[in-house]
Amino acid sequence: MGSFSIWHWLIVLVVVLVLFGRGRVSDVMGEFGKGLKSFKDGMKDDATENARRIEGPSHEAKPAGEAAKDPQPAERTDTPR
Repeated sequence: MGSFSIWHWLIVLVVVLVLFGRGRVSDVMGEFGKGLKSFKDGMKDDATENARRIEGPSHEAKPAGEAAKDPQPAERTDTPR
C-alpha cells in the first residue's frame, strides 16, 4: 500500500508524456543535464581554487623578458647621517 509498483510508474509516465509531449520532456531533461554539468564544473573550479589557496602562492620563475621589465627594487638602507 505504501509503495508504488511498476504499473503505477508507467501510468504516471504516460500521463506526463500526454500532458507535456515528447519534445517538451526531452527539452526539460536536456536543460536538467546542462544544469548538472554546470554544477559539476563549478564544483571542480571550487576544488582547484581551494587547492591553490591551501598550497599558497606559486613561486614560478618569470620569463627573461618579464624579468627585465620588472627589476627588483633596490634595497633601502635607513642609515642616519
